[in-house]
Amino acid sequence: MSARDRFFRSLMMAGLFAGVFWVDAALAQGAGCTFAPVAGTARQILRCRQGLTIIVEGGSRFTLVDRDRNGKVDAVRLRRKALLLDAPAGSVPAGFAVVTPQAIAAARGTKWAVDVGQGKTSVFVLRGHVAVNRPASSAGVVLAPGDGVDVEAGTGPLTVKRWPAKRVSALLARFGQ
Repeated sequence: MSARDRFFRSLMMAGLFAGVFWVDAALAQGAGCTFAPVAGTARQILRCRQGLTIIVEGGSRFTLVDRDRNGKVDAVRLRRKALLLDAPAGSVPAGFAVVTPQAIAAARGTKWAVDVGQGKTSVFVLRGHVAVNRPASSAGVVLAPGDGVDVEAGTGPLTVKRWPAKRVSALLARFGQ
């Protein structure tokens, strides 16, 4: 296993299952984040003081998480729809994670999208690298820019694919990109 793989595996396992403190979205401001609506759309932009930006698709259901209880958001539990996340290098030193019913996607210094719907989670990377695994498994994959993975319930191996331009465009259009 490469050093990068070990890093991402430790990022995913460190604190994701123990000592999780759920932060209600209404408390986002207290965690150093502000919500701003995107004019003429149902989207919102969540900006956090550590440089983290999350574009929230209209109708998304999620909960902000402060895993280490330091008053800063460092994870999101996403239940429905999609988020486009931009976590610049150093913005969340311990890494940022998105936890869904089917997957955990964890990263540092990355821009990526996570979409939950129809019994699966899809993860796509625009910049950096994102480690993805199922919640009950330590086996996973590391995505590079242009890579995506669809995670469904089960135990089969995850398959990394280069997403076609049409699929990427359709996903990013949901965020006004």
